[in-house]
Amino acid sequence: MSESPSAVYLGVDGGGTKTAFALVSAAGEVLATALAPSCYYLGGSIDLVEDVLRSGVGAVCASAGVRPEQIAYAFVALPGYGEVSGDVETLNGIPAKVLGHQRYACDNDMVAGWAGSLGGVDGVNVIGGTGSMAYGEYGGRGLRVGGWGELFDDEGSAYWIAVRGLNTFAKMSDGRLSEGPLRKRLAEHLQLAADLDLVDVVLNRWQGDRARIASLAPVVSAAATDGDGACASILSEAGQALAGLVLSTAAQLEFPAGEVVPVSWSGGVFASEQVRAAFKNQLADAPVELRDPIASPVLGAALYAARLAGSPLSAESVRRNGPWAMPDSRHG
Repeated sequence: MSESPSAVYLGVDGGGTKTAFALVSAAGEVLATALAPSCYYLGGSIDLVEDVLRSGVGAVCASAGVRPEQIAYAFVALPGYGEVSGDVETLNGIPAKVLGHQRYACDNDMVAGWAGSLGGVDGVNVIGGTGSMAYGEYGGRGLRVGGWGELFDDEGSAYWIAVRGLNTFAKMSDGRLSEGPLRKRLAEHLQLAADLDLVDVVLNRWQGDRARIASLAPVVSAAATDGDGACASILSEAGQALAGLVLSTAAQLEFPAGEVVPVSWSGGVFASEQVRAAFKNQLADAPVELRDPIASPVLGAALYAARLAGSPLSAESVRRNGPWAMPDSRHG
């Protein structure tokens, strides 16, 4: 279907640490943005998704002076979508309660990252945020690789980096590993009176909270910048793991031999120069073309909404007009 020039599209990008909202006009103008808490519901109540969407949609619509029922189309990208088959129908029905209409689609947040970073063209995007996964499209076929969760996957993610940083801190404290800048940095960051208080903070106070643990990844990056060799190795392994997700995705999408595959990235882990360097080095001999992200995942979600409505927007116009054009540089 086609929309009038006054059409407004809503993009929602759910993540492990926050949920972002953006309203974009048919001309590519970003009318308003808003932030709400994470809508990652796995391990909790699925009701969280509706609560977060209601709060964020209300805020972004109020900022733009738009009523939810005036939104031409919305794309709601949710973390964990598709990972519990029995929840998909419920998740698909939640936006209707908030928007008051059925002009929307839901999918995993990986789609928003791909649409924003590559502008919706065939290719592969890898997410290095609280978790990690890759998503690519070729010839109308989409494919996900990775993202099996922090307990036994999500290699290269902020959580993965942080857990290895915590392990490194423990070994440094024990004398099992030579002390490096991480020990002092992490102790100061968490205001530890004694090293063993780390157990109290992470396991007792935080209860192993995924987002809180992932928030420690920048401390590992900072220690690596200070010359901590163990932390530098963690970041190098993270970059290599993220590149591995790209290579697997591109191979399974079966791009024709000799065709160069567009590749981009999203998520705060890529704020680390060490991660980016290892990522690019791992892909140096592969038939890929690395492209800097065009727009943030939330704007990617809005672009995808317009595409689903039959009125595709130019990613470049949104990039020029949007205050949130480039991806968030924070971890998570």
